[in-house]
Amino acid sequence: MDEIVLMSDPKIAAVPVVDCGEPLVDVRLRNLAVDARNADDSGAFAHLREGVLTRLLKAQELLPGGIRLLFVEGYRPPALQRRYFEGYADELRGDNPGWSPARVREAASRYVSPPEIAPHSAGAAVDLTLVSADGRELDMGTRMNAGPEESAGACYTDADNVGGGARANRRLLGDALTAAGLINYPTEWWHWSFGDRYWALATGADSAIYGPRELG
Repeated sequence: MDEIVLMSDPKIAAVPVVDCGEPLVDVRLRNLAVDARNADDSGAFAHLREGVLTRLLKAQELLPGGIRLLFVEGYRPPALQRRYFEGYADELRGDNPGWSPARVREAASRYVSPPEIAPHSAGAAVDLTLVSADGRELDMGTRMNAGPEESAGACYTDADNVGGGARANRRLLGDALTAAGLINYPTEWWHWSFGDRYWALATGADSAIYGPRELG
């Protein structure tokens, strides 16, 4: 996938899911720095499919000394994903009253996945960044979860309107995660996944191995 394929693209929804049944596991029980900014009462945010967590830990081993991954959000219940998507779509609709429903859906999917195919709701996606040994977040050019409107597109992984240091840090993050088998959603430098429909399309896999599920 050389061009940017958005989550709303019919090619994503057309990818079949053959869920392998792998459990969701709590990343807080492993050697991974976890940020609480998106914490919820159930602790759902700190869960991932076991295979995704294994790959994150591998990526962490590939980073240079003194640099660590900072996990911010993993699993997102389908109802919460739907609320995020519909809320952002409502904002876009209000700001652009002339847009068609299809255009609103496409624009919304640059920043929030449509709930029926969302990698977060499959436990297949993680939002993360890099920190130094003392816990200081590295410069990545934008804050995590900066929208395309707010950041003038600087949230795109390969954006050219960020400084050289931020670009180098994004490459450092991306090289480690790619080597561990994860793929990036190109409109969000912080969003990486494995085993979901987007991953399957990007890698040429016959099917996704993780589909949306409830935590319980």
